[in-house]
Amino acid sequence: MARIEAKSLVMGVVAAVEGKVGDRIEGGSTIMFIESMKMQIPVLVEDGGTLKQVLVKVGDSVSEGQVVALLET
Repeated sequence: MARIEAKSLVMGVVAAVEGKVGDRIEGGSTIMFIESMKMQIPVLVEDGGTLKQVLVKVGDSVSEGQVVALLET
């Protein structure tokens, strides 16, 4: 099984988490939103897989490039 890291593209605050552990996530889907400069930026999953771990929760600060969730194919 391959491990997929979902990363935040911007620095900001986690505004919403769309998936939960165990969910099957399709490639191109949004798994969470990061609020930055009053905009909500989606965190997209390039390749589909099963959501194994969400590493942040709503209200957490994240930095650009930070891994926010892990999936397995």
